[in-house]
Amino acid sequence: MGKPKRERALKENEAMAVARTLRVSPQKLNLVAETIRGKKVQTALADLTFSRRRISDAVKKTLESAVANAENNHDLDVDSLIVAEAYVGKSIVMKRFRVRGRGKASRILKPFSNLTIVVREVEEEAA
Repeated sequence: MGKPKRERALKENEAMAVARTLRVSPQKLNLVAETIRGKKVQTALADLTFSRRRISDAVKKTLESAVANAENNHDLDVDSLIVAEAYVGKSIVMKRFRVRGRGKASRILKPFSNLTIVVREVEEEAA
């Protein structure tokens, strides 16, 4: 007597990983996610390894998690995976105040982001 099993949201040849509450603004994280969209996984991992952006390590870790999910949970071939989707969402925003001149204060917003990466297995075309 349990609840019925939920239908899988992804197709059979896809796997997903989500990183929540990354301490970076969604705009900055989207710049890194943009560089890996549509690329083969090995190329995307190489790009993230040599990226100079601070958050690229967290994006790389999430991509590696998506690849591990594809391999272990869904029996997909790692060599034929591409980054099908990499999208960013807003999370919480910490609000802080900084003391300013003449007894005033200004608000500082410290945003957090969510990152979702979907990898898809594609068939290799005969060359």
